Amino acid sequence: MSEKGPIRAITSVQSVDHVLDTADHEIDLQAIQSQAISVGDVGTSFTEFQKRLILKRMNLHTIVDLGHLSPVAVFMIEKIAGMTVEESIEIVKEAIVHHDEDVNIPTADYDFWEELVKQGNGKVSEEGSSSSTTSLNKLPSHKEKWTEKQKVSEPSSAAHSDEEDQDFDCFKIVDYDLQVRLEAALIAYYSPYPEVRAVTDPFDDSSIPCETFRVYLLGIIWTCLGTFINQFFAERQPSITLSSTVVQLFLYPSGKIVERIFPKKVIKLGKWHIDLNPGPWNHKEQMLTTIFYSVSSGFAYVSYNLHAQKVERFYNNQWVDFGYQILLTMATNYLGIGFAGLLRRFAIYPHKAIWPTILPTIALNKALVQAETKENIHGWTLSRYRWFFLVFIFSFCYNWIPTYLFNALSYFNWPTWIAPNNTTLVAITGSASGLGLNPWPTFDWNILNFNGCLIYPFYAQVNQYIGTMLAFLVITALWFTNHKWTGYIPINSASLWDRFGSIYSVENIVNDDTLFDQAKYDDIGPPYYSAANLVVYGAFIAIYPFSIIYEVFMNRKPIWSAIKGLTQGFKNFRGSVYEGFNDPHTIMMKKYKEVPDWAFAIVLVISIVLAIICVQVYPAQTPVWGIFFAVGINFVFLIPLTAIYSTTGFSFGLNVLVQLIVGFALPGNGLALMFIKAFGYNINGQAQNYISDQKMGHYLKIPPRAVFRTQMFSILISSFLGLAVLNFQIANIANYCAPNNTQKFTCPGATVFYNASILWGVIGPKKVFGGLYPILQWCFLIGFLLAIPCIAFKKYGPKKYTKYFQPSLMVGGFLFYAPYNLSFYTGGLYMSIAFMWYLKSRYLAWWQKYNFVLSGAMDAGVAFSAIIIFFAVQYKDKSLSWWGNNVIWNGIEGMGGQGRLDPADAPDGYFGLRPNQWP
Repeated sequence: MSEKGPIRAITSVQSVDHVLDTADHEIDLQAIQSQAISVGDVGTSFTEFQKRLILKRMNLHTIVDLGHLSPVAVFMIEKIAGMTVEESIEIVKEAIVHHDEDVNIPTADYDFWEELVKQGNGKVSEEGSSSSTTSLNKLPSHKEKWTEKQKVSEPSSAAHSDEEDQDFDCFKIVDYDLQVRLEAALIAYYSPYPEVRAVTDPFDDSSIPCETFRVYLLGIIWTCLGTFINQFFAERQPSITLSSTVVQLFLYPSGKIVERIFPKKVIKLGKWHIDLNPGPWNHKEQMLTTIFYSVSSGFAYVSYNLHAQKVERFYNNQWVDFGYQILLTMATNYLGIGFAGLLRRFAIYPHKAIWPTILPTIALNKALVQAETKENIHGWTLSRYRWFFLVFIFSFCYNWIPTYLFNALSYFNWPTWIAPNNTTLVAITGSASGLGLNPWPTFDWNILNFNGCLIYPFYAQVNQYIGTMLAFLVITALWFTNHKWTGYIPINSASLWDRFGSIYSVENIVNDDTLFDQAKYDDIGPPYYSAANLVVYGAFIAIYPFSIIYEVFMNRKPIWSAIKGLTQGFKNFRGSVYEGFNDPHTIMMKKYKEVPDWAFAIVLVISIVLAIICVQVYPAQTPVWGIFFAVGINFVFLIPLTAIYSTTGFSFGLNVLVQLIVGFALPGNGLALMFIKAFGYNINGQAQNYISDQKMGHYLKIPPRAVFRTQMFSILISSFLGLAVLNFQIANIANYCAPNNTQKFTCPGATVFYNASILWGVIGPKKVFGGLYPILQWCFLIGFLLAIPCIAFKKYGPKKYTKYFQPSLMVGGFLFYAPYNLSFYTGGLYMSIAFMWYLKSRYLAWWQKYNFVLSGAMDAGVAFSAIIIFFAVQYKDKSLSWWGNNVIWNGIEGMGGQGRLDPADAPDGYFGLRPNQWP
C-alpha cells in the first residue's frame, strides 16, 4: 500500500481552525474508509502508550487489527493531537459548570474532570506545545511494563489481552497533558455521554447523498402501508402495530433493491436535478426514510374523537363528514409540528437533551448500514449486524412460547396459583387484576421491556420504581381501610363502579342526544373509583404543578436562555437558531440551512385557523376560546414536560388536566371536552414525537430542511389515508366497536375516550369530585407545595445523594397503576440493573456496541412474530387449551378482580353516599 494514500486521508481530518468551527468537524469519509490506516499512521507526535491510552478511554482498544483503524479512531486521535493543553483545560472547566448535577454524566467521568482541572490550575506547559507530555518514567511500574510490551509489538498486531486492559484505569492521571486533551476532545468533538457516543459519530461528511428521490419513493410506499396497518388494527384488542424499528428492517433491503435496479440517470426539471441512483444506499438516506415513516408510524390521537362522534353506538353525529374530519386531523397534527419547531432550542440543540428513547433506532441504523471495524470485546467478535439478526431470530422464535404455547410465562402470577380464590392474595400479587407484587413476574419480553429497560437510564428506572412502590403502599392502605368505599371494589380496576359493585354504565345517565339527564342520574347515582384509580388520578393532578415548578426552577438558566433566543429569533428572523449552542453535533449541523422560526410559526397559525373554521362551520359545540386554551396550556407545560422526556425518557400527557379544566368550564358538554382534549393532548404528544425525530436527524447530520419537508409531506399522506381507512371500517365492519365483535374490533381506546367525555364532560368534575373525592381538588396545591422541599434538597443536600434524586420521576411512578401494576416493572428493573448499571459501568465497550442493538432486535422479533401469530392462529381462533395457558386465569384473576367487602353486606345493600348526599 502506498504511503501517500493514508497520509492524504489523514490530512483531511487534521484540525483546520477551531473546535467551534464547523469545518473542524468535517471528514472525507470515503477517503478514510478506502485506505488501511494503521495506529502508526496517526498521531505521530504521540508515543505508542499514549495511543493505547486514547483507544482505551474511547473503548476502541478492542479493535482486532490495529493496522486498519476505524474512522472514529483516526478522527479523534488527530483532533487530540491538534489541541493545546490551555484550551483543553478551559473546555473541561466549562463542562464541569454546564453538567453540574447532570444525572446522565457518569460520576467517574465528572470526578475525573474535576481532578484534571484541580491539577491544571496554575499549570503551565514547559514547552507550550500541544504535544507536551508527562514523562513516562513517572508512570507506575505496571504501566512501564505495558509500555515496554508496546515497544516490541507492531502497530498492526492484534489488540492486547483482556488482562492488560483490566490492568489499566482510564481515570487515573498518568499523563496529564494528554488526558486533559483527550477529555476535552470527547466533550468538544464527540459527546460527554457514553450513550450518545455508542450510536453516533464525532464527524460529518456533507457530501453523502441524503434527500434523494429514493427516500421519497420508499418513504411514500412504507408510510402508506404502515398507515393502513396501524390505523386498521388500532381499535382491535389487542392491536397490531408496524413500528419504526420493524419498518427500518424492511427499508434496508428496499434501499439496496432500488440501488440495484434504478438507472444511474439524472433528470432535469428546470433548476432542479434529480439523481435517480446517486450510489450505494447510505445511513443518511436510511434514517431520513425512517423519519419519513416515523411521523405516521402510529395513528392520530384525534382518531378517538372521530370514533366517539361518528360510530352509531357512541354519539352518532351524522354531520361528521370528511370535511370536518380532515380539518380536525390536519389542525391537530400540524399544530404538533409548529410546536416542535419552537421547542428546538429546548430539546434538540442543548447537550443535556440526549433523548434515550431514540438511541435504539439510531443503533439499528448503524448496525444495518454503516461499516464497522472488527473488534474483540472480552472474546466477542460479532458485528452489530450479525448480533442483531441472531437476537432477532431468537426473539422471533421465543415469543411464540409466552404469546401462544405457554401463556403462564407471560403473566407469571405463580403466587395466585397457591390459592386462586383468596381475595387478599390475588389483590396483592395478581398480575391481571391485582397490584402485581411478585419477585419474578414474567418471562415475556413484551412485559420485561414495558418501561424500556435497556433504553431509559438506570437512575430513571430506580426513581420511577420507588414511586411505584410508594403508590403500592398508599393503594394497599386505602383498600384495607375501605377509605371512600374502595374495599367494595377490585383494588386495581380502571373501570367506574356503581353503588352495587357493578361496572358503571354511562348509557343510564344520558338522554337520546347523549347529554346529561338529571332524572336518570338521580336514580343511578355517581360513579366510584377503585383504590388504584383514586391514587392515579390524585397523582396526575399533583404532577402538573409539581413538574412545572420543579423543572422550570431546576432548568431556569437554559430555559431562560432558550426563551431569549426564541424571542431574538422572531426579532431578527434572518439570524441563526443555532446561535449560543456549542454542542459538537449542533456545530456540525451549522453547515446546513436551518428551518427559520417564522416557518414553524406560520404552520402554527394556519393550524389554529383550520381549527377555528372547524368549530365555526360545524356544530361541534365548542367555543373558539377553547382552541386558544389548548394552545396556551401547551405553551405552559410543553417546555418542562419535554425537558423531562428528553433527558429521562419519561413522559405523561395533558389529558387529565384538560379534562378537569374543561369539565369545570363547560359542564354537560361532552363534545366540547373531546374537541379541546384532542388539541390539549395531541399537541403535546405529536410535538414530542416530531421533535424526537428531528433529534434523530440532528444526530445523523441530516439537513433540517430535509427533515421538515419529509415530516410535512408524511403528515399529509397519513392524514388522508388514515381517514379513508377509518371511514371504511365504520361503514363496512359489522358490529363495529361492539364488545362482542367477532373480529375483536371492540374499540377499547375509543370506548375509554367516549366514557371519559361522559364522566368529565357530561357529568362534570364538579359533581364527581365535589362530593365524592374532595381531596383530589387539593392535589394541585399538594403538588405545588411538594416541589419546594424537593428543590431545597436538590439544591442544598449532599451531592452524592442529590445527583440521582429525580422527584418528578418518583411522582410519575404513582401513575403506573390501573390497569397496569408492579408485574410490568419489576422484571424490567432487574434487566436495567444488569444492563444499564452493571454492564455499563464495568464493561462499557461491550455495552456501547451491543446494548441498544439488543433492545431493537428483541423488539423487532416480538413485532414480527406477533403479526404472524395473529394471522396464523388468532385471527381464526386456534387457541391451545391446557394447564400452562389456563392456570393464570383460574379463580379471581379470571374474573377481573374482586372487592374485599361484599356490597350486599353494606347498609341498605349498597355502599357509598346516600341519595340525599349525591353531588
